[in-house]
Amino acid sequence: MAGEISLDGWTLAGVANDEDGEVSSDTVFHFEQNGERIYASYSGGEVADGHLLGTFDGSRWDVRYVQINEDNETATGHSVGVVKLLDDGRVRVEDEWEWESKEGAGESVLEEIE
Repeated sequence: MAGEISLDGWTLAGVANDEDGEVSSDTVFHFEQNGERIYASYSGGEVADGHLLGTFDGSRWDVRYVQINEDNETATGHSVGVVKLLDDGRVRVEDEWEWESKEGAGESVLEEIE
């Protein structure tokens, strides 16, 4: 059952990422949530179009993502993230990700933007 935090309708952007990743501060994620299921579409920076799908229990997400970059290369991966509320009421996600379609793994941080 989903906890106090819901991602429904939230917009997040990348604030940190490891070098194997394609998400940057120019990448914007638009979230929807239905129960424990979350969905997001995202684009910006190196990412031309991306989608993620997974579960969220109110504090932790487990998602798979698929995206195409500006060079028209497709990629898929898996990530697990801890979702927190910041003191100013915004959402922050500390995410550990791993590509499944190519080499590479790392950590990234997303935060809610206005």
